[in-house]
Amino acid sequence: FPVWSHCLSVWFVYSGLYNIAIYVSFMDCGGEKVWFDVGDSSAFRVSENGVVYTLKCLSLSGKEEVVVIIYAQDPQSKQVKPSNATLTQRVPEILFPWHSVVVRGDGTLKRVKRDWVIPPINVPENSRGQFPEDLVRIRSDRDKNRMLRYSVTGPGADQPPTGIFIINPISGQLSVTKPLDREHISNFHLRAHAVDLNGNQVENPIDIVINVIDQNDNRPEFTHTIFNGSVPEGSKPGSFVMTVTAEDKDDPKTANGMLRYKILSQNPQSPSSNMFTINNKTGDIITVAAGLDREKVTQYTLIIQATDMEGNPTYGLSNTATTVIRITDVNDNPPEFTTDTFFGEIHENRVNVIVANLTVTDKDQPHTPAWSAVYRIIAGDPTGRFSIPTDPTTNEGLLTVVKPIDFELTRSFMLTVEAENEVPLARGIHLPRQSTATVSVRILDINESPEFSPNPKSIKLEEGLPAGSLLTTFTAQDPDRFMRQTIRYSKMYDPANWLEIDPVNGRISTIAILDRESPYVKNNLYNVTFMASDNGVPPASGTGTLQMYLLDINDNAPHVFPPEVEMCEKPDPNAINITANDPDLNPNAGPFAFELANRPSDIRRNWTLSRLNGEHAQLRLRIGSLASGIYEIPVMITDSGNLPMSNISYLRVKVCQCDHHGDCVDMERIIAAGLGTGAIIAILICIIILLVLVLLFVMWMKRRDKERQAKQLLIDPEDDVRDNILKYDEEGGGEEDQDYDLSQLQQPDALEPECVKVGIRRLDERPLHHEHQYPLRSAAPHPGDIGDFIHEGLKAADNDPTAPPYDSLLVFDYEGSGSTAGSLSSLHSSSSCGDQDYDYLGDWGPRFHKLADLYGGGDD
Repeated sequence: FPVWSHCLSVWFVYSGLYNIAIYVSFMDCGGEKVWFDVGDSSAFRVSENGVVYTLKCLSLSGKEEVVVIIYAQDPQSKQVKPSNATLTQRVPEILFPWHSVVVRGDGTLKRVKRDWVIPPINVPENSRGQFPEDLVRIRSDRDKNRMLRYSVTGPGADQPPTGIFIINPISGQLSVTKPLDREHISNFHLRAHAVDLNGNQVENPIDIVINVIDQNDNRPEFTHTIFNGSVPEGSKPGSFVMTVTAEDKDDPKTANGMLRYKILSQNPQSPSSNMFTINNKTGDIITVAAGLDREKVTQYTLIIQATDMEGNPTYGLSNTATTVIRITDVNDNPPEFTTDTFFGEIHENRVNVIVANLTVTDKDQPHTPAWSAVYRIIAGDPTGRFSIPTDPTTNEGLLTVVKPIDFELTRSFMLTVEAENEVPLARGIHLPRQSTATVSVRILDINESPEFSPNPKSIKLEEGLPAGSLLTTFTAQDPDRFMRQTIRYSKMYDPANWLEIDPVNGRISTIAILDRESPYVKNNLYNVTFMASDNGVPPASGTGTLQMYLLDINDNAPHVFPPEVEMCEKPDPNAINITANDPDLNPNAGPFAFELANRPSDIRRNWTLSRLNGEHAQLRLRIGSLASGIYEIPVMITDSGNLPMSNISYLRVKVCQCDHHGDCVDMERIIAAGLGTGAIIAILICIIILLVLVLLFVMWMKRRDKERQAKQLLIDPEDDVRDNILKYDEEGGGEEDQDYDLSQLQQPDALEPECVKVGIRRLDERPLHHEHQYPLRSAAPHPGDIGDFIHEGLKAADNDPTAPPYDSLLVFDYEGSGSTAGSLSSLHSSSSCGDQDYDYLGDWGPRFHKLADLYGGGDD
């Protein structure tokens, strides 16, 4: 039978409590679990652990206590043992300072005052009572003799948050003005003060600690709405998966903040509805059943519940979250071929060609190492002519030919292939029979090209063979032994066009003389390419190269080297070293014999040639100097071949003027152009003759110009004089600006006194002074010489400071209207100024005959 360990007595600070827990203990005789229950009361409940809770606010006003009956029942005997729990309301106390009594030596008593000590005050949060609510009353024993004033200070009183706690300054009653929130502020520290009416402190301040008692007013909150986790497939029971976490703002030291976790649901419920469990305190999720298979279920969704009040489903507050557990793949499924036998075919001699596609299935997660297949040939390919790379997209095996296959040797292959994953299979998984397959490969015959043998073919022969000489036979073989075909030969590449080949039997012969010194021969080798073609469908052809190694014969005469040298007019030293150049090889080349030719005769007179050794000779100048120019020295050179060959070649010697360093100067460029001294002299003479001809032409042009000007002055009056006169460059101001007095054209000595006018001026140029007199011009030295007269008039005009800036000779250009000269007929002796004899004009030459006829005749 259960036996209560003690009677229950609960004291409340004030009425109106809600959800207050009372812990009940017991002793039982059998050690079995005891069931608890509450008597007929709707205000209380008791948990299976013996904790009594209030279900609503209690009001004990007018009552000193409340008795609650608690029953304990034995689950086996069903016997019940009742017990009473008494709830008593405690009236707030009036606190007085403590006093101590000390006995003196004389036996008298003396009271010693001590500081106040107030135990912490517990105030439940979220109170629904009427405010302000009294908490405690403080009082000093000194208020018996005088009036005191009480006050409190600190956060919650006169400091933020202000006004939560107030005190009656006279009675000392401390009250709270509004509901408290423990999650905001869990406790307050105040100080109580007692002063007299004058403000003097009568007691030392005392500390008041007010603790806010937690209530279950906050639901648990998960840290995430959705939790994501993973676990490998095939994991054993008890494998850790993940942890979920929730938080509760209530006091974690009380049941209000103690959380318990629970799995509400699992989706899908395969292969079991309870594949996972959760630690109700820590939130750790672990597996509890075997059978996790990613190929069947890729992920599970769990609904997790967190409940406070230590998971009490009736009085605790709850919240939920979603947990997604992904089942990760392991290699528990080997690749399996889709068929036992694959077929393929390939033409012979082909490489890097796909023969067949090998397909497999793998239930593991695609594009992972547990899914990707690796193929291997385990039989049927001893020479390694095939390989099987993997297509990363389709996971197929691509059977590929990597070495050429000859149909005439092998017509088919039977391969055995195996497929595995990139990673090993999981422990306990065995390779099935479907992981191997057979591949049958058939080789197809094609028309292959004829093959020359050997290729290249080398022969050795002397140069100089005549055309029509048979050299060798160069034939090809057809690898297609099972085809009856005919081969024809042709020439593809013969740069010197020396050879030909018989199209039927492949005999090669010469069609020109072979020359080892030809530019097409490199290192004595001459290559010719021939082609062999069959008559298959389609035709096939192959090429072969014939290498001819040409042996040297003495077929080239030596030549002097270098072909050109330079020498100063007065050489010092006067010797030049020369050698010979022979395209032939030894012994058909050096040593050489050098000798000067006999002609021309001045060669041996001016030069001498001495042999230094078998390869070099020295040319010396016999005389002290040579004129600048180019000299060609004939030198006969003979080689040492069997039947030696000789040749006369010319050494070109450029003789030039040299500076003190022995280098040619400007004449070097002329000599370099190939000009001798005679040619240079001839060029200079031609230049001089050309300059003389140009000078004579210029003089003739000037003389002709003067004659033309004279003819224009003596032209017939009936001719159009204006056009001829306008030929000159007139710089004046126009016809009206050229109105000059032309009377001076008459001979001064023949004019009458009244006709003589001194000076020449333009009519539009007015004198600055009235009746201005121009300076007198001197008379002509020879009367009747009009030319001298004109020159004197020009000189006078040039020296006249009043003359305009125009050429005085321009006065004769104008023949228009307004001219005082009127006409050249005024030169006639019939003018009012008297007669004049012009017969002397006939003595001036044929150019003045016309003028003499005009003015020397009669009046007619």
